[in-house]
Amino acid sequence: MRQHRLPASYYRGGTSRAVFFQPKDLPADRSQWAPIFLGVLGSPDPWGRQLDGMGGGISSLSKICVVGPSTHPDADVDYTFAAVGVKDAEVDFSSNCGNMTSAVGPFAVDAGIFATGETRELGTTAETERDTDSKPTTMTVRIHNTNTGKIIHSTFDVQDGEAVASGAFSIDGVSGTGARIQLDFVNPAGSKTGKLLPTGNVVDTFDGVAATCTDVGNPCCFVQAASLDVDGAISPAEMEAHPTLLARLESIRRQAGVKMGLARTPADVPGSVPKICLVSRPEEGDSAAEMDLRVRAISVGQPHKAVPITVALACAAASKLAGSTVRECCSEHPVDSAGVTLGHASGRLMVGAQYDEHGHLRSATVFRTARRLMEGVVYWK
Repeated sequence: MRQHRLPASYYRGGTSRAVFFQPKDLPADRSQWAPIFLGVLGSPDPWGRQLDGMGGGISSLSKICVVGPSTHPDADVDYTFAAVGVKDAEVDFSSNCGNMTSAVGPFAVDAGIFATGETRELGTTAETERDTDSKPTTMTVRIHNTNTGKIIHSTFDVQDGEAVASGAFSIDGVSGTGARIQLDFVNPAGSKTGKLLPTGNVVDTFDGVAATCTDVGNPCCFVQAASLDVDGAISPAEMEAHPTLLARLESIRRQAGVKMGLARTPADVPGSVPKICLVSRPEEGDSAAEMDLRVRAISVGQPHKAVPITVALACAAASKLAGSTVRECCSEHPVDSAGVTLGHASGRLMVGAQYDEHGHLRSATVFRTARRLMEGVVYWK
């Protein structure tokens, strides 16, 4: 039997990578998408390597993005995200990926979904003999994330009909530099539950551990590392090797998911939401001058090597809530007044959250880089 094939692109977005499709190239029946996505990424793989597909063996490299014309009056494109299991066959559409959101605007431009007013003819003289003196133009693509119903504004430079990839901006966790992409998450609270605080409380208790549950970008649960008797500077490898930590966090996460209204029973809570994150105060004499808060996040059961952007957004919002587990760990003297600087396993990330005078979360902002790695066709069996 011949292999199946589909037009596809491969992008890095922030500290993640994903295969991109356009809906016009996929079956109209969305129930047929999951087997395709699993085959493309090489899942399920009992060895956890995804060697027979495009996945990279960890949750941040096992992702699919589908981007097409918008069905929303306030957006230019629709974007659907799928988190694909590595060892299992789960294809989860219940959440968004903030890192991969940074690649959605550039893909929309590169693929011609978002019109820039410039022309680009692939494989012709028009492409190879560009006007090298043309100047970059800053554009904003309004993105409708169908998973959460939220709008994100992606602002970046475009030149010769393509998203600019080269630049001087760097992000921890990615080598080198690239063009800066600004992501403004508009009215980000209540992505799945309709509320900033889905439980109605700033602090809840699960298994005797205090937790702050928020819904900003994605539902998320924050617990203090000290409450679980672990060092806040614990590495992802140390988290995986710990005899009880991941199981305790998963128990808390599932109970929080029920109380947040995401499922009726702990067993029914999705694998991707709520996210759960350890928070701790930077230690004196360590790197306290470089960060306001130390974070260690779990994504789809795996310790994240950096921090999911939606977790960072939720953390920034929670840092301004008096009495929250996050606020209690924040430095009293911020590194940068523009936002909260998070120290994660690969470095630092600054993210801002803006509330209005009535306590409504208006927006959250973060900066990333992204670029196209490949475009062509992808095969699966």
